[in-house]
Amino acid sequence: MRIGKVFGFAAVVAAAIYLNNANFFAQPPAERPSILAHRGLAQTYDKTGLTAETCTATRIHPPVHEYLENTIPSMRAAFDLGADVVELDIHPTTDGHFAVFHDWTVDCRTEGHGVTREHTLDQLKALDVGYGYTADGGKTFPFRGKGVGLLPSLDEVFDAFPDKRLLINIKSNDPNEGYLLAVRLAQLPGEQLSRIMVYGGDEPIAVLRQKLPALRVMSRRTLKDCFIRYALIGWSGFVPEACRHTLLLVPTNIGPWLWGWPHVFQRRLQNHGSEIYAVGPYDGRDFSTGINSAEEFERLPQDYVGGIWTDRLDVIAELVRKRERRDGAN
Repeated sequence: MRIGKVFGFAAVVAAAIYLNNANFFAQPPAERPSILAHRGLAQTYDKTGLTAETCTATRIHPPVHEYLENTIPSMRAAFDLGADVVELDIHPTTDGHFAVFHDWTVDCRTEGHGVTREHTLDQLKALDVGYGYTADGGKTFPFRGKGVGLLPSLDEVFDAFPDKRLLINIKSNDPNEGYLLAVRLAQLPGEQLSRIMVYGGDEPIAVLRQKLPALRVMSRRTLKDCFIRYALIGWSGFVPEACRHTLLLVPTNIGPWLWGWPHVFQRRLQNHGSEIYAVGPYDGRDFSTGINSAEEFERLPQDYVGGIWTDRLDVIAELVRKRERRDGAN
C-alpha cells in the first residue's frame, strides 16, 4: 500500500513537470524567426576539415554576389535581404580604434602581413580585404583590387546603422579589450545601445557585464553556466540568474533536451531579457556552424520562432518567407 502511494505521488509529480514544460497549449512567443547574418552577406566556403587556423578565403565557392564579409556594403545588403541582426568581428588598433575584421592576422585575406591588432586603423584601411579570395586554388582572384578601403571602423558601422541590431564579436580574451569596448559603447545613445549585443572571451565579457549590466553578452562561461543551471532547475519553470539578460546559442541537437523547448523555453528566457539563436549541431569542436541549408532548417521545430544564426542568409531568409506564406495560406 505504501509503495503504491509512493508510485502514485511520483506519477503526479512527473505529470506536473511534463505539463509545465509541454508546448501543446503554448503560443509562439513571436510572429516569425529572427535571422542573424554571421559577418553580413559573405562569400561561402568549403568547410571540410575546417579548423580555427584555416584560411577560408582560399577555399571559397564560385562567387554568386560581390560582397565581402565584415564590410559596410555586406552589412547593408544583409539587412536589405532580411537579416534582423548582423554579426561582426572587432580588433583594437594601435591608435585607439576598433577595426572590423575577422582574422587574427591580415595575411589570409589581404596583401598585408602581421597581427591585425598591431596595425593602426589607417594601415588596415589601406589594405585590400578582397586580395586573397580564390575559388580555384589560386588560378584567379575575383575580388583582388576591389577591397581597398572597405575595412571599416566600429565607429563607421555605428554611424551607418544607428537603428539596426548588431552582434559584436571580441576576438580575444583580453579583459582590457572589454574595458575599451565598454567605454565606447557607453557613448552611444541609450536606444542604440539597447540594440547591441556582444560575445567573446570569458575575461572581456566579464568586464563588459560589470561595466554595462544592461548589455546582453555571451561567452563560453556564461553559456555553460546557463545550460547547467537550467538543466538542474528549469523543469520548475524557474529561470536561473545565469540565463537572465544574456544571449544563448542553442545547437539543434541540444535544444530538444532543454526544458520547454522551443516555445516555453523561449518565452521564459524572453521574460527575463534574454535572446536565443539556434545554430547547427554541436559535435564537440570549439564552434558550431550556422543553420545554412534547407535540410538544417527543417530540423528546427515546424513552428519555431526563435532566432536563427546563419552563414547563408540568402538561403535561410527565403525559407523563412516560404514558411510564412505557407502558414498564412492555412
